[in-house]
This record gives sequence, C-alpha cells and structure tokens, in this order.
Amino acid sequence: MIVNFFILSPRGDTVIAKTYRSKSSLSAHERSHTEAFFRKVKFWDGVAPGTPGMDTTLGLTKDATTTNSSSSSSNGAMNGGKKNAVGMLDAPPVFVMPDGYSYMHVKRNGLIFGCATEKNVSPVVVIELLSKIAKVFKDYCGTLSEESIRKNFILLYELLDELLDYGYPQVTQTENLKAFVYNEPIVVSKVADTGKMINPKTANASAVHKPVISSVDSEGRKTSLSANQKNEIFVDILERLNVVFSNNGHVLNSTIDGCIQMKSYLAGNPQLRLALNEDLMIGKNPTPSAYSTTTYVDDINFNDCVNLSEWEHGRTLSFHPPDGEFIVLNYRMTGEFKAPFRLFPSIEEVEPNKLELALHIRAEIPDNHFGANVVIEVPLPQITTAASCSVVSTPTAAGVSAEYMSKERKIVWCLKKFPGLSEQTMRAKITLGMACTSTVRREFGPINMNFEIPMYNVSSLQVRYLKIAENMPGYTPYRWVRYVTQSSSYVCRL
Repeated sequence: MIVNFFILSPRGDTVIAKTYRSKSSLSAHERSHTEAFFRKVKFWDGVAPGTPGMDTTLGLTKDATTTNSSSSSSNGAMNGGKKNAVGMLDAPPVFVMPDGYSYMHVKRNGLIFGCATEKNVSPVVVIELLSKIAKVFKDYCGTLSEESIRKNFILLYELLDELLDYGYPQVTQTENLKAFVYNEPIVVSKVADTGKMINPKTANASAVHKPVISSVDSEGRKTSLSANQKNEIFVDILERLNVVFSNNGHVLNSTIDGCIQMKSYLAGNPQLRLALNEDLMIGKNPTPSAYSTTTYVDDINFNDCVNLSEWEHGRTLSFHPPDGEFIVLNYRMTGEFKAPFRLFPSIEEVEPNKLELALHIRAEIPDNHFGANVVIEVPLPQITTAASCSVVSTPTAAGVSAEYMSKERKIVWCLKKFPGLSEQTMRAKITLGMACTSTVRREFGPINMNFEIPMYNVSSLQVRYLKIAENMPGYTPYRWVRYVTQSSSYVCRL
C-alpha cells in the first residue's frame, strides 16, 4: 500500500522515518527525497513535478518563461487551491514527484505526516490512515509536538510496527494497541500562555494532554494512571461555519459542520448516557427561519461504539467510551441560521486613482459572549501603491489594530476581543497606480473573516445531561463540557 512513512518538522527536519519497501535508489537517497518533498510543499507553485509534459527537474513547463502571469496564477489556483498567509499557494494533499511516487500528507500542529505510494491506491484511504496515525500518536504521547515525538521516538516506532505491516494498516485503534505496547511515554509539559488569552477558562485543561497509559515525567518519575487520578471526562461541541455574504450584508450560502468530541479518563470504563435536545429533528426544516425554536440538522452520523436504542424517542445515546480522543457524532446543518457576525462593506471613488473603503461589522451574538482572535483580511488590487487605515471601535473591544500589508496587497484588521451586540468599523484610503476601471474593481476582495467564539454554538444543539448509566456508589466523575464556534470559510463579496 505505502512505500514509506515520515514525519517532518516545520523546518523540514525528518523526525520519524520508516521504509517498508522501495527501489534501491530511493532507499539510498531517502533524505534527499523527503527534502525535495518538503520544498515542494513549502513553496508550491501549482505544478505537480511528475505531471506528464512537465520538466520534472524544475516542475515547470518547457514554455513556462513565455507564459504570462495571469494565466500562471489561474492555473496555480486550479492545481493548488487557496493561498496561505504569505501569499503562496497551499500544496494539495496528493501529488506526484519526479521519483515516480505519489506523495500524500496531512498537517497536524505544524508537523507534516506524509508517505509515498508506488501503486495506484485510494488517496482517501491513505489520508484517513495518516490522520489515524496522528491521532494514535497524540493519545499515547499526550501532546502532538516535535518535542514530544523526539522524546518518545522509541514508543512511536513500536506503535508503527503494530499500526503498519509491510506498508498495510493492521491495528489502528488506541485501546487495541495497549496489549502490544511495552514502552512508557515521556510526558512533555504543555504550558498554556494565559497572558495572551482573553478567557483562560476556555483553554484545554491540562488533564486533556495526559497519555492513555502510565508514563514517565521529564524528571524520570513514573506516574500511574490509577494513582491520585480524578475520574474526568471532557466533552467538546465544536461547530465550524461556512458563510458567504453579498456586498449588502445578505447571506447567500451558509452551512454548519459540527461534531461532539470526547476524551475519557474514567476508571473502569463505565457506560455513559448522553442526552441532546428533546426537540432535535433530523432533516430539512420545512419552514426555514433564523429564529426557529426547533433545532434541525440535515444529517447526522454516529461512532460505531454508540448504542441508538433510545435515540428515536428520547434523543439519548449510550456507549462505553474508547480510550483516547474520539468523535461521538458528526452533524451538518444547511439553510438559514443566525450568523454571529454580519459584514457591510462599501467602496467610494474619491478621485480616478483614489478610493475609500469602509467595512462595518455587527456582532449579533448575545452581549455575554464575544469573538476571540478575530482577523479580517481585505485583498486589494495588484496596482495598489499605498493604503492608510483607521478604526472606530467600542471601548469594550480589546487588541484592535489595522494595517496595510504592502507585500501581500491586503489590509489586515485584528481584534483580540469582539464583544457581542457591538459594532466595529474600519476605514481605509487606498491609492492606485492608475485610474480605477471595472477590471481593477473586480480585484477587490473577497473579504475573509476568521474568529472563535467560546461557550457558544449557532445550531442550538445542547447537551441536556451526561451521566453514568450504572448506579455506582461513591463514584463521582468530573464532567467538563465546552462549546466552541469557529469560522471555516466566512466570506463577504465586494
């Protein structure tokens, strides 16, 4: 199935590497192949080097020097996807390299989990396998970082021997691997920088980063899971929003992708009962409204461990939580819902080569909630020569700044805290290198907004209760439930 597996650091260093079968030329120059792969991912130009008709040495077509910039940028957008923070195209998860292998990768916490395949295998299966390996490594190390992987490389190689045999997946469940693992993880302490956070209570508790087996701390002291351990279970209701606004603030398209995620540290692995809204309905809302009292989700799917015998009449799930972090259910909601932020942009032409941009954002979440780490990006035309920004914000907003990034030709507006039921405005004076035409106007936007709203969800899906099914005297578990709403693609057209 796969020829080799490797983990690369954000600098491109090989942290973990294992070859299952390969040509002698690849094994002799394995490091050069991973270096070439990292350079391609880091500086993706929209061209796969192994594509027929390409110069596989440089990854360019023979007549690339005569191709104009506009056509190359459009081809790059089709082959590589959206641009990243530094204006480069993001590499696709699957592409062919000059050595003839198909390389596939996923990114987790800045690390690149990658592999190469010689045969024509299903990319979806390989991507799922890489994601599963990253999850297992996190479960056994506690945290997924370069430091934790370097300190636990013996344990991780032992896990790899059980996860993959001759490049084929074998055992990929965290709890099933316990019987085959004999090394103990070395815990890397994860220190949260609460000084930069708006609300430290919304951060992950330190217990979430404990390994699923007994471990050794950084000073060599052994820590057992059974010694002085609280019976805890952590529940996250995560929602990611995809919204497209028109230039007058109307919603053109909107979807919610949500999941309920858990991590259990309960002794004895008791059966749990999780109850959701009693009025939860599955299917399309017959009378769509942003202010509907009934909660509708388009579709929902459950983990294999969930017992659905009480789902239809009580919206209650029962299950024995597996080891490590796992997703209880995924759900999707489309149609009309109350967007947490509304954007109202306007552009006015002052002179033939000077324009004024005004962006007004209104928070429609309750005043006891806030948007954290809000970043709004406004792309400007390539002929922009200068831009100056000014912000009109409420006193309750924190960490407000706006600046023009001349290299990327965009305005970046940041708010560390965007209070609910408040309004913020940013104005910019833009100078162009030539007179503004209809073609130049089309280069404005779209506006992209990134944010996170702690302890709030848009779909109104709620956890009514989480309790242990069996009656166990003296067994008092700690239950931690957290709601988080994040932007996945929050875009406004100009």
